[in-house]
Amino acid sequence: MAFFCSLKFHSAVLLQKPQNPFYSNSNRYSNFIYFASFPHHEELIMSSSSSSPAATTLSSISSSNIQNIPSDFTSKDLLGVLRQQKDAESALHLFNWASKQPHFTPTSSIYMEILQQLGQAGSFDSMNHLLQEMKFSGREMKHVIFIIFMEGYAKFGLFEEAVNVLNLMKEFAMEPDTHIYNHLLNILVEENKLKLVELVYSSMRSSNVKPDVSTFNILIKALCKAHQIRPAILMMEEMGDYGLSPDEKTFTTIMQGFIEEGNMDGALRTKDRMMDFHCAPTNVTINILIHGFCKEGRVEEALNFAEEMAFEGFQPDKYTFNILINGLCKSGHAKHALEMLEVMLQDGIDPDIFTYNTLISGLCQTGQVYEAMGVLNQMVLKGCFPNMVTYNTMISALCKENRVEEAMELIRGLSAKGLVPDACTFNSLINSLFKSGNYKLALEVFEEMRKEGCQPDGFTYNMLIENLCSKGKPEEALGLLKEMESNGCARSVVTYNTLIDGLCKNDRVEEAEEVFDQMELQGIARNVVTYNSLIDGLCKRKRVDEADELMDHMIVEGLKPDKFTYNSLLSHYCQDGNIKKAADIVQSMTANGCEPDVVTYGTLISGLCKAGRVGVAAKLLRTIQMKGIVPTPKAYNPIIQSLYKQQKTKEAMRLFREMMNKGEPPNEVTYKIVFRGLCRGGGPIGEAVDFVVEMIEKGILPEFSSFSMLAEGLSALGMDDTLIRLVDLIMKKGQFSENEVSMVMGFLKIRKFYDGLATFGRLLNSRRPSRRYS
Repeated sequence: MAFFCSLKFHSAVLLQKPQNPFYSNSNRYSNFIYFASFPHHEELIMSSSSSSPAATTLSSISSSNIQNIPSDFTSKDLLGVLRQQKDAESALHLFNWASKQPHFTPTSSIYMEILQQLGQAGSFDSMNHLLQEMKFSGREMKHVIFIIFMEGYAKFGLFEEAVNVLNLMKEFAMEPDTHIYNHLLNILVEENKLKLVELVYSSMRSSNVKPDVSTFNILIKALCKAHQIRPAILMMEEMGDYGLSPDEKTFTTIMQGFIEEGNMDGALRTKDRMMDFHCAPTNVTINILIHGFCKEGRVEEALNFAEEMAFEGFQPDKYTFNILINGLCKSGHAKHALEMLEVMLQDGIDPDIFTYNTLISGLCQTGQVYEAMGVLNQMVLKGCFPNMVTYNTMISALCKENRVEEAMELIRGLSAKGLVPDACTFNSLINSLFKSGNYKLALEVFEEMRKEGCQPDGFTYNMLIENLCSKGKPEEALGLLKEMESNGCARSVVTYNTLIDGLCKNDRVEEAEEVFDQMELQGIARNVVTYNSLIDGLCKRKRVDEADELMDHMIVEGLKPDKFTYNSLLSHYCQDGNIKKAADIVQSMTANGCEPDVVTYGTLISGLCKAGRVGVAAKLLRTIQMKGIVPTPKAYNPIIQSLYKQQKTKEAMRLFREMMNKGEPPNEVTYKIVFRGLCRGGGPIGEAVDFVVEMIEKGILPEFSSFSMLAEGLSALGMDDTLIRLVDLIMKKGQFSENEVSMVMGFLKIRKFYDGLATFGRLLNSRRPSRRYS
């Protein structure tokens, strides 16, 4: 209740804008997660769109007509045309030509433009050649030139080369200053190259280059990224030794570090410390803290904090609302996020694509698809055009609700909106069709996906491979694996695991082994699931020695067998009646730190019963109960069945009642085992009648083969009315048609029991095909 009151109160506060003469919309920040960063170097050269005749001529030159270019072109003309070149090579070709023209000398701006283009293309040899040319021609060397080198190297992941630019500067008699060091440090921190950060900072100190506030902010950011919050705080303390004071960026970086560590209290203490330094928090600071509360799921506290700050002059901006809407949606309060959207609109703040997409996603996740569609329509009316993320969210939600036709209608309308369905769009639709059993249409959509030129991704193929295997079409699944290879679509371990499992389940273990070997050739690491699928397949083909070998190979590869691995082998030995080997498997399992589970024990109990060792199985059942494991029907059923076979009816029934009280509820198999045992065991017929009534009330129809024995007994004892009552009860529970009921009851009422029961049996078996239970 407090949460809802807080939301309403917060909404009211947000509507009353605090009178703050310094507030303006232009003061909103573009990112509420605000790590300290050093700005890029200022724009080197202003763009120019020269309309001079020389520029017009230059823009259309080619290698065949360069000689026709007027000789009066200027550096400004050349600069404009250089920026129009499609690639760095073309720009360099034009530059080289222009440099050879009489009366033309390249300016520093021209050199820097070419260097920048070459750096973007990774043409570092050409860059170094130009740098030497600038040196020999006596051009002024500026620090910004070396920043271009640093950024170029960093773009291509050559961070050590970026650091070596410091030495390159010294070769040109230039000493790196604070600005250069800051820029390099920030590049390295952004790319998480923290060892190189330490190296560069040591170089800075040994070169007696004095750090400034930005230097410390960058280093503090590096420490926070490395989850070294305490050292980051100590570094902030160190700023005073250089006559520097922390600024808002310093404090917000540390706050963000605490938040990433899940320490909201630490972030709030940092805010108090910030106030001690008379450093007033801005929207950035407050938004970071609101984000911190929401990240921990403490949305009510986030709302209360926003209210508190509003009283102190804070005016929520778009990012405040986005954080709160996102937090409300993630905590399952999409309805209240809708209310927050209304407050946002009333406050004169236009929601953006992030706002709407977050809200639509939140509503869809809570099953409020109708409301989500309303937000989508509102979004369009407000002039905020939905993107594929928006539509994919809606399409996925509609598919999950089995509203496939509506989803397809949305997809059909995408082209009119200038949008193209992507793999995510088709995947949602295909997945939904498979789940609803519309296998044929799912494959048709896949074909349409390919026709539309939308490249299927790994998820598409994995989904298709799984469903093809489940439909008994492993050949087609193998064809899709080859298609993935020819299309250059990455095949992950999931793809191979899905195929291996499908092949094994379709009794094509040899092909599964071939796919298993392919993984090694493709450099794809096999995991526990890979081995388990093939081990299980080998065991089911009675190739248990090879399965054992495969488990050894699995261990050699550093993978630890799990319960599924051991249970597959155990199941084989139990079915084979090899109890000694089965016991060895359980012992090995325990020795390797893999605790047997209820499936393990159930399998072993089944094996013991098959081997006629019912007493040992019963003791094992008691043992697992003492361990606090709740036995499943799989553990009870074999013992109950074995007791009935030994004519130990009372013990079997006692175990059944114990199962109802202490274990998992009996399943359909349990009831049929007990009913069959009662009918065949020669016990009191009343007990069998009572049990079949109990069974029917649970919604379980008896097997006719067992019921016919009870019927014979009832008929022999002259209990015809009881028999008719039971047949009528079964037909009602089985939802027999009126004609079927009339036909059966007609025979029974005129005492043609043989004809009546034969008809009843045929109808009952058509509903419940006979099964073997073991």
